[in-house]
This record gives sequence, C-alpha cells and structure tokens, in this order.
Amino acid sequence: MEKAMKILNLINGWVWGPPLLILLVGTGIYFTVRLGLLQLVRLPRALGYVFLKDSDCEGEGDVSSFAALCTALAATIGTGNIVGVATAIATGGPGALFWMWVAAFFGMATKYAEGVLAIKYRVVDENGQMSGGPMYYIERGLNKKWLANLFAIFGIAVAFLGIGTFTQVNSISTAANITFNMPEVVTVAIVTVLVTLITIGGIKSISRTAEVIVPLMAVLYGLGSIYILATNASQIPQALQMIIKSAFTPTAALGGFAGATVMQAMQRGVARGVFSNESGLGSAPIAAAAAKTNSPVRQGLISMVGTFIDTIIICTMTGLTLIITGVWNSPHYEGAQMTTEAFKIGFSRAPYIGQMIVTVGLIFFAFTTIIGWNYYGERCTEYLFGVKGIKPYKIIFIILIASSAVMKLEFIWTVADIVNGLMAFPNLVGLLGLSGVVIAETKEYFEDLS
Repeated sequence: MEKAMKILNLINGWVWGPPLLILLVGTGIYFTVRLGLLQLVRLPRALGYVFLKDSDCEGEGDVSSFAALCTALAATIGTGNIVGVATAIATGGPGALFWMWVAAFFGMATKYAEGVLAIKYRVVDENGQMSGGPMYYIERGLNKKWLANLFAIFGIAVAFLGIGTFTQVNSISTAANITFNMPEVVTVAIVTVLVTLITIGGIKSISRTAEVIVPLMAVLYGLGSIYILATNASQIPQALQMIIKSAFTPTAALGGFAGATVMQAMQRGVARGVFSNESGLGSAPIAAAAAKTNSPVRQGLISMVGTFIDTIIICTMTGLTLIITGVWNSPHYEGAQMTTEAFKIGFSRAPYIGQMIVTVGLIFFAFTTIIGWNYYGERCTEYLFGVKGIKPYKIIFIILIASSAVMKLEFIWTVADIVNGLMAFPNLVGLLGLSGVVIAETKEYFEDLS
C-alpha cells in the first residue's frame, strides 16, 4: 500500500503541477480580457437572473435555471469549503486564501464560458432529457469525438472514485462519529439508502432536493460565520492584511505552522480553490445544460454566480474564521477538525452550537455533492453508452457509496485529486478552441439588450 501511495502521489504531483494550474488560471485570464471583465461588469445582472423570476427567458429544458444552478452548487459546495480551505491555509499559510480569490475571480469567466457552451451545444437524449456539457461541445463544436470520449471517461472516474463518492461519504461518517458518536457503518448505510431514493428520480428529483438543501445550509453556515466575524470585527482588518502580505512574502513558522513559501501559498490556494468551485473542470455545464432557457448567455451569467457564491463568499467566511480564531497554525487540528475548533472558539459561550453548525453543514454539503455528482456521472455514461448504460451506472455508484467505510483517507483524497485534474485538460482545450463562439454569443446578446 505504501508503494502504491508513493506512485499515486507522484502522479498527483504531475497532474496538479504548474502546467495545469497555469492552464486553468490562464484560461480564466484569457476570457476575462476578451469579455471585458464580464464577471465584474455583468455581476449585478447575473445576480438578478438568479434571484428574480423572469418567465420570458424560459425555454426548453428539464429544470429551472435556478434549479440547475442549485444542482451545480450542490456538487461544488462541499468538503472543499470546509475541509479544503483549512487544508490550504494549514499548508500554504493565510496567503493561500488570497490565491483562492484570484483563482475564483478568473474562474468566474471560465464558468461563464462553460455555461454558454452547455446551452449552445446541448441535445435531447432517447429518454427526452437534456444532455450537455464538455463532451457535447467538444464533439459538436470542435469535431473531436476522441477528446469528448476522454472527458466523459474522466467524468465517470470522478463520480466513481473522486468527488462523487469516497471523499464525501468519509467526511459525513467522520463528522457524524465525532459529534453524534454514530458508528461509521450505520452512517454509510443511511447515506446509501438516501442516495438511492433520490437518484432514482433523475435530474428533477436531484434538483428538487438541491433547491431546498443548498440555500438552507448556505444560509445556516453563512450566518454562523457572520456571527463569528461580527463579534470579532476589530480583528478583520489585521486578518486581511495578513492574507495579502502572506500571498507575496514567505509565511514564517509559527505555533504548529511549519512555514510556507509564496509558491506554496499560490499552489495550495489555486488548487484548493479550483477543487472547491470546479471552474474549468467541466462539471457545472453538465447541470447547466438541463436549464429551461433558450439563451446561452443568460445561463452563462447564472453559472458564473456559482463560483462567486462558492469561493468569494463561503470559502472567504471559512478562511477568515480560521485566521481570526488563530486555529490555522495549531499543531493539534487538521481539515474538518480545524474548522470545527474555529467555530467552537467563535461561539465561546455556546461552543456546541459552533460545532453543530460545522458538522451539520459538512454533512449536508457533502451529501448534496454526492447527488450532484451522481447526475454528472450519469450524463457522461449516457454520452458514452446511451440510455442503456444509466441503470448499470447507478447500481455501481450505489455499491461504491456502500463500500466507502472501508477506504483509507489518504488514498481517497489522492485518487480524487488525480481524476479531478485529468477532467480539466480536455475541457480547457474545448473552451479555448470555442472561445470565438463564446465571444460572438456574448456580443450579440448584449447588443440586442442595448
């Protein structure tokens, strides 16, 4: 097992090395420049589309644009927002949060492009459901079937071995065991049954669940974070100063923190930021393709709000809480334990409330990630094998969920990182190859509005 882990770590280091990080951020920078800072200039309109009902813009599709966004957020708001932020800051220092912001800012432009292409090139499958995402815009837009197949294969791998199963179930069972003393086997059994019941209903059942859980848990976790930040408001300027300073100068060893270079802060921040919001990985456009809309640009604007909510808002709240409470450099905590301790300190008069917010948030965030990725893997399976492959896919997915209790944590996260990164390469090729389509659609849309 030790030898296998060394090989996996070597592969992981190659996949998530400078080439992929440069390609991910570089694609975002390219779209930012070509679209005229669209993620900043058009953000108010995008937020309006998300939160204001506009029936005139609805068209063909399986679910509302808001439901499609919630499904995408269900898959992205998860352990990355609670565990990933803690891991990034614990190894890269406070400066890692700054580089998460940078990755998210440019990632919003990337996510916009993904949403535009998802609607532009989607199709209707044999069951009458909408199918779209990178595999379709790579095949139909670039005429590269082999590259589309490669993306779909990696997408199924992420659903089976990466974000969709083991990492999330492990987080749920660990949190339930620590807080409620519930045996991991019992937790895994409950999760397996719930996932089975929800995913049988397909995208409509998944989106209905996501529409309820995602906004509720985001508000609950957000209110908990806001309370801690409000009661420690005087420390926020100092925390922000530390974040910015650490992003450009090495962070000295402090407490249990071993110290970090600028490159470590940058690499950890960008990698964990992308892991959290998935901009450029190609997952969100699979959900976006199901939206009831005839406007690619409108759905692109709604899609980019997902990155804004996930990283700029939720990850920032977590990161500031870790820094203000001082647990980021503690030698005694890591991952979810670190965030839990930060909330317990923040709720000093009632630490159990703080612990419950993180535990319940982690459980529900992770659960919605499972059902979101179940759908992503299903669409990739349908692309490769047709609708006949959907039932076997769901059976395998449920079996993997049930077997999560016996998986080793280090192995789980390393495999998840590898397959996650592999997904990005064909998607980014598709985005850059079809950038002209994105720019032309955007220009036409806003010219019609003016």
